[in-house]
Amino acid sequence: MTRFQILDTLLHFLAFYIGAGIGSFLNVVIYRLPLGISVNNPKRSFCPSCKYQIPIWQNIPLLSWLLLRGKCANCSGKISIRYFMVELLTGVMFYLVFLKVSGEYSNVDPWPYISTWGPQVLCLWVFMSLLISGTFIDIDHFILPHTITIGGAVVGVLASWWVPALVDQITHTRGLLISLASAALGLGGLWLVVELGKLAFGRKKFVFEKDESWEVTQPDDNEPPVVVFGAHNYGWADLFMRATDRMVVSCNELQVNERTFGAVTAELWMEKLKVRDGSSLEEFALEGVKILKARVTQVVIPREAMGFGDVLFLMMIGAFTGWQAVLFTILAASVLGTVFAVIHRVTGKAEWGAKIPFGPYLAMGAVIWVFYGPQFVEWYVSKTMWR
Repeated sequence: MTRFQILDTLLHFLAFYIGAGIGSFLNVVIYRLPLGISVNNPKRSFCPSCKYQIPIWQNIPLLSWLLLRGKCANCSGKISIRYFMVELLTGVMFYLVFLKVSGEYSNVDPWPYISTWGPQVLCLWVFMSLLISGTFIDIDHFILPHTITIGGAVVGVLASWWVPALVDQITHTRGLLISLASAALGLGGLWLVVELGKLAFGRKKFVFEKDESWEVTQPDDNEPPVVVFGAHNYGWADLFMRATDRMVVSCNELQVNERTFGAVTAELWMEKLKVRDGSSLEEFALEGVKILKARVTQVVIPREAMGFGDVLFLMMIGAFTGWQAVLFTILAASVLGTVFAVIHRVTGKAEWGAKIPFGPYLAMGAVIWVFYGPQFVEWYVSKTMWR
């Protein structure tokens, strides 16, 4: 091998391992950001079990997890394989971005043109990092933090001004304008879908001819509560995926701890209970409620596939990738969600599949666009025009 070939191979490896290193940082973001913990304080990663701050020689991306066999060196507590998978996934995404963008110069030596494709690679690396961190936070907590969505949209607009090719433009001004317009399309388009979805499918209503028993119970102290009424049994996570979700119960009689209410309307939220009796309203923190049961005539449960975080997530995607990517991502995410729902139902895991929020599907749709979207659209249009 020539010196150039050796250097080229090392740079390929470096692109992957930079991604793995960023993936290690993303693990910190995914764990700390939803909990309100600073990503800079403490500066070093720590074991989730014993809080031992991990020294740098035990925090080498990919290798440390393998060498320590997924355990903390201090307390031998288990370190989830997901830490390894996030580092691996980020490394692979960074390498594929590097291959795609630099590969556009494959008919010539790409390295003299690094000043042309290098900034685009850097911007797409940032984009992939936002998608990965947002995906895993949404899976764990059913939220998409503003730091990632709104902050990411701002970064996307600036990136598209710096590298107009991200949104398929040539001049900086057009890159900026198209990015802003695409972010607005992502925000407005999916917001409209969410609002229409709420009107059509946002609630499921149960009406009983005779009043039925309704109760919130927690058979296992180590498990979340369940809501039981009539022949229905709902886990807490199935009902309350986001803080805005609520169950509305029309009661003939309601008992909260030692207190008894007559005909009232109760609103059960993720962390609180509101009792409406005519014009008066009383609120209870669920943490202090030990007994909660009623005789009910109607129960309305939340049923929303998307929240406003998904809308802001698509706004960020539009800022980085353009208006065509927004439309493609919505369509691809819907198709992916449907396919996974069918697979889960066929395999008998429909309940597990229903707990996956929409954010990860949006992220997958955006990733498909980055690598194959324009080619797919061109192929589809050519087939449609031929017919």
